Amino acid sequence: MSRLQRRRVLLALAAPALAVVVAFVVTSLILVVARDPVGQVWATLLTPPRPRLVVAILNGAIVYYVSAVAVAIGFRMNLFNIGVDGQYRVAAFAAAVVAGQAWLPGPLNVALGLVVAMLAGGLWAGIAGLLRIYRGVSEVISTIMLNAIATFLVAYLLRKAAVDGGGSNVVSTRPLPDASRVPGLPLVPGVSREVYGLVFLAVLVGLVYWFVLSRTRFGFDLRATGASESAAVASGVDVRRMVVTSMILSGMTAGLVGMPLLFGQDYAYGSTFQPGLGFAGIAIALLGRNHPVGIAFAALLWAYLDQQSNALQITAGVSDKLVGVIQGVIVLSVVIAYELVRRGGVALEQRRVASLLDASSGRPAEGAPA
Repeated sequence: MSRLQRRRVLLALAAPALAVVVAFVVTSLILVVARDPVGQVWATLLTPPRPRLVVAILNGAIVYYVSAVAVAIGFRMNLFNIGVDGQYRVAAFAAAVVAGQAWLPGPLNVALGLVVAMLAGGLWAGIAGLLRIYRGVSEVISTIMLNAIATFLVAYLLRKAAVDGGGSNVVSTRPLPDASRVPGLPLVPGVSREVYGLVFLAVLVGLVYWFVLSRTRFGFDLRATGASESAAVASGVDVRRMVVTSMILSGMTAGLVGMPLLFGQDYAYGSTFQPGLGFAGIAIALLGRNHPVGIAFAALLWAYLDQQSNALQITAGVSDKLVGVIQGVIVLSVVIAYELVRRGGVALEQRRVASLLDASSGRPAEGAPA
């Protein structure tokens, strides 16, 4: 391995190592200030989860992963799609209503629901893309507003489409027929709970995301536009089309966020459908550096901390909100650590290039004796 390659490897390892150290130190300081038992908290968080919790962690990571990929598509284009939460709500409701009608048998009905979810999510995200290119509205503002609109719109339509719950206070759409429910997978031995059968959907989303961005002309144009819009225009990229297309693709992916829950757990869209998945995806995408493998590890970590929040209350006697603080500290630590390492790498590269130029010109390198 050459010296340059060793340096790149060390820089790649330095960023996550620095992030872990910073997150540990900052979180410990917060615990000390709050007068919480530091040792007990870390011992609880680092205790291996039981098999039942392993299943819950995997199921949570599946949903988080799809949400984070949806956010990452926008990030790679330098677009901040803050509206994944609203997009997956609209998509899950539309898919639940259509699939609940059972117009097609079994797996075909599941496929129809997935297509409807992608279309609904893509159309809802496309509104923000059109506002960006035609009216100059920031996608941050428009997607945040669309989140609020989606919440109230779905709540209104849910009351119109709701069926009698037999005395239950839960308002929900018509349940999916038994033939359209995706069975779970017994991947963890010793427990009755199963991993979502649509885990393969998350894997497919990750593979498509990697292939399109890394192996296609569209992915190159997307990354080039995100890196430098002026350079992309100079190379012939239609930036306006890329903005709309990227927002639609991000929304279509966001539409799949709630599908493991709909077809593998709840079997209907109702007032108890899990909220907040889109906002968690933003943090997970940042934590995973928008890389499909990095996002997978970040989603597992996020789901692991979620499940350990109950144990913190019982074992360590601290608030479960502490997990949210730890998650936030981890994200900030990763962002800061990678930026510091990036700047350090740029400085080292500049020095290397300068020494090569000095050597080629016959001048002594800067700082060397004449």
